[in-house]
Order: sequence, then structure tokens, then C-alpha cells
Amino acid sequence: MDHHGGRPRAERARQLADVLRQQITDGGFRGGALPDERVLGTRFAASRNAVRQALSLLRQEGLITRRRGVGTSVVLPKYGHGLDRLTGLAEELTGRGTVTNEVRVAEEVPVLPAAIAARLEVPAGAGGVRVERLRRLDGLPLSLDTSYLTADIGRTVLTGDLAARDVFGLIEEAAGVRLGRAEVTVHAVGADPDTAGLLGIGAGAAVFALERLTRLADGRPVDVESVRVRADRMTLRATLYRDGPRATACPRPPPVRPRRG
Repeated sequence: MDHHGGRPRAERARQLADVLRQQITDGGFRGGALPDERVLGTRFAASRNAVRQALSLLRQEGLITRRRGVGTSVVLPKYGHGLDRLTGLAEELTGRGTVTNEVRVAEEVPVLPAAIAARLEVPAGAGGVRVERLRRLDGLPLSLDTSYLTADIGRTVLTGDLAARDVFGLIEEAAGVRLGRAEVTVHAVGADPDTAGLLGIGAGAAVFALERLTRLADGRPVDVESVRVRADRMTLRATLYRDGPRATACPRPPPVRPRRG
């Protein structure tokens, strides 16, 4: 076991990989080229073996490529998607490149799946609209988005430009009011063969699975969305506050003073 600074090489390599991953995500290496192993070792006070192992971890993630005589370079830029603001992915990527949507499904559904109907707070027999789109950024697959919309909103959304517009904007136009909030759950999963084929990655490769329930300003649920995002192309970011609304929503009652007499 190779120790450097009193820690096993594998531990040091993991920590170094975390630092390098963050710098890559933040665009810290201009032109996408990383310094050579010697320079990295000096910069981070790490042994040559630890640096080599850290780079190997990042290569296995698909984040970098290493070529003899060429060096180490970033395979694809990663883009950040904020989770602390209700924006669509296309809105978030404005100015980052050309976003296109391949509309794979856009149809009315006479009977909603029971779980979807429950989340939309409508009877399954009320029906709805299903939209599935494959999103690309600068021609490369980025995400597979599937939405179930309530029937009244969904029918109007179907008449909109689904190939060029964000669904959120179409929903607001259909409803005539702004969206209010969304509840988001994120899982890290291995891509199933069908999703992997559409996203251009290997089966089992890591993807973010975002499950999002979006509501109008009055709290009415209108959109249940399942998004599969390539983890090698996207990071999820948020600014979190320790003393947020939840901490102040229920003020403490005033102390009860004992009566005198």
C-alpha cells in the first residue's frame, strides 16, 4: 500500500478526483486540456501514483480521455442545472449552445396511469396528454423527458411548438397564469438499454433521474415529469439556506407567563 501524507493512495486518489471533477465542471481548464501528471502532483501535493489513479477514476466516469502523446483532456463540457429555481432545462441552457428537441410522443391519453392520476389529483378516466422529447445540445443527446399533463392544459400544449419551446412556457400560456412551484426528487440510476440507446451511452451508464411535479401559482398540479439526464454532461446545483422558510414558517408561541395572585 502506497501512503502519501499518512493516507492510503486510494483515499488520496479519490479526494484528488473530487477536486479535479469540480474544477472541470467549473470550466477550470481552458481549452479542455489538463496539465500533465507531474504538474498536477506538484499543484495538489500528491504522489505521481495517486494522480494517475485519480485520472483513471475520471476516465472511467467518461469525464476525460487520455491519449499517449496528446495528454489528458475533457471529453465533454458539463453544464449546471439549478434546482433552486423553477426553470426548464432549455431555459437553463440559454447561451450555452444550440438546444433542439426531437418530439417522440405527443398524444392524448384517454386513461392516465393510476399513479400519474393520483399525483395530478384527477380521476384516471379524466385522461390527459403525454409528451416525450429527446433533447440535444449542440447535436449531442442530453436528456429524455416524459411529461403527463392534465387534459385541459395538455390539449393546448399539443398545439404549441414542442420542437422549439420549453414545456413550462407552453403550460403558462395555456393556463394564462404563471407556474408556482415544483417538487423534485433526484435519483442516480443506471440507464436501461432503451434510454441508453436514445442518449447515446452504454447500458448501465449513470444518469440522473429527475421526478418533478409542477404546480400552477394556486397550487393546482398540472405536469408530472420524468427526466433522464446524462450524468456525464450535466451537474445539478442549488443554493441552500440553513435558516430558510421552513425554519420561520411556524413561529414559536409566546411564553406563557404565570398569573400573579
